[in-house]
Amino acid sequence: MKKSAVLFDLDGTLLDTTDGVLESAMYAAVSLGREPLPHETMLRFVGPPIQESFMRYYGMDEAGAQEAANRFRCYYKENALFKAKPYPALIETLTALSGNGIVLGVATYKREDYAIQVLQHFGIAPYCKSMHGADNFNHLTKADIVEMCIRELGVDRKGVVLVGDTEHDAVGAANAGVDFIGVTFGFGFKTESDVGGYPNIGCIDSLEQIVELIV
Repeated sequence: MKKSAVLFDLDGTLLDTTDGVLESAMYAAVSLGREPLPHETMLRFVGPPIQESFMRYYGMDEAGAQEAANRFRCYYKENALFKAKPYPALIETLTALSGNGIVLGVATYKREDYAIQVLQHFGIAPYCKSMHGADNFNHLTKADIVEMCIRELGVDRKGVVLVGDTEHDAVGAANAGVDFIGVTFGFGFKTESDVGGYPNIGCIDSLEQIVELIV
């Protein structure tokens, strides 16, 4: 299915940010007198809005979750922002898509200023015509962030696909009226059947497969 624009999620789709996010989440929890949760539970902090994760897994109210998020972000910025690994064939995939006239962007729940720093650090930013992320208080939904990218790119949403690894990405794509491709190598979806629970035009287990799907 030919597409004119691809929007990528960041954590769990372009970069494996596990180490930095877990380190920062555990710091925030411990600094508030909470015990680290089992590793498998802490892994769920990677990708979704950080306030939501503190509320869901620590039972915090909104004010407590925002304080935890503030501590998380302060530590993350100073100590763990670049503790990430690009997924295999990342730059090759971006090069192939761009070379076929497809415009690229990033729509992420990572706070926008942090996301842009990370994208610049790993050499992804030069391929992107639009890069948008979350606000500090998590007022923006994933669909809102996708909409910001669409407006900036100036493209017809019918030609846009969002690539992501979680239900948040799938729901955000549906709410924004764009197609969705799920990846199974990130932090959310693990199987094709997981992705199949949401509207999608494909499921991939490596980045380079995107080229086969939409070029």
